Amino acid sequence: MKTLIIGAAILVGGLGLMSWGRISQAIAPAQTNNSKSSLVAPEILYDFGTISMKNGLVSKEFAINNPTGDDITVRTVVTSCMCTAAFIVRADGKLKGPFGMPGMGYIPPANEVIKARESRAIRVVYDPNAHGPAGVGQIDRFVELTDSSGGALQLEIKALVTP
Repeated sequence: MKTLIIGAAILVGGLGLMSWGRISQAIAPAQTNNSKSSLVAPEILYDFGTISMKNGLVSKEFAINNPTGDDITVRTVVTSCMCTAAFIVRADGKLKGPFGMPGMGYIPPANEVIKARESRAIRVVYDPNAHGPAGVGQIDRFVELTDSSGGALQLEIKALVTP
């Protein structure tokens, strides 16, 4: 009888923790700052089409513009997956980064000032081999830039990964 009570208590506790985790996940996106950045990009989605794991890395540069009369500081650049890295291509052509997925190693602060009416490029690099054979199929990855006002600009890449 004692074993039955302990088993029931563990089961109820486990179910409670799972419910708490689901509630936390449902609430978390609503708590994030969903304000839009003043930065603009003429293209925010790029589809690589079909790419092969055997051909290795693919990359795309997105133009980011500051159409305002004020300087904008990009505070953070993060990716949605460890298989994706992002770099800021500075005005002098040098790369700043890599920026990656939170929780997957150190991600430096971007702290890149884009002056009024200037632009930068964000180079997004996707590694189709990062997930091994399980990574075959349709992918959808994101890069998010957050500015000093808390506004965010999201860039997206898609591909169909084949072996």
